[in-house]
Amino acid sequence: MAGLRTRHRQQVADEALVRSLFEEHGKAMLAYATRLLSDRAAAEDVVQEALVRAWRNPDSLLNGKGSVRGWLLTVVRNLVIDKVRARDARPAEVAESPTTGPVENDHADHVVDSMVVLSALEGLSPEHREVLEQMYLHGRTVTEAAEKLGIPPGTVKSRSYYGLRALREKFQDQRVGAA
Repeated sequence: MAGLRTRHRQQVADEALVRSLFEEHGKAMLAYATRLLSDRAAAEDVVQEALVRAWRNPDSLLNGKGSVRGWLLTVVRNLVIDKVRARDARPAEVAESPTTGPVENDHADHVVDSMVVLSALEGLSPEHREVLEQMYLHGRTVTEAAEKLGIPPGTVKSRSYYGLRALREKFQDQRVGAA
């Protein structure tokens, strides 16, 4: 029971120490940290951390070597240096805006585009689909596609024209339906 009272008294004394440190030196610590960081919120975090360190190491304050304010401002300076070094160690963050696209294209977009095109191709007649597959998916010329399919080159051109037109109409209908 006596140990519990001693621990409670110690906690009250520690709280009183931190409170008195903040009341006496808080404004100077905050002004110093704000001047070093040029950021009030970050400076408040630094002051809070400095007070936590003072609370954890009360013997450092009472050792008789230098002033308490000097010790606290040194802790603030060291915390600011640590914060700046940590920030500089990471690459700078670049905000993404509509004018600057992502650095890397998303693979999902390519997959979705492929699925949409394949779905649209399934809606074409088999003759149109065969010609478009030969020319655009396999990269064949009109003559090569004609030889592969066993039809005249003029027919390949005609089916290609009408197949692409049908695809264009499907995509326009989808855009109008989605809007």
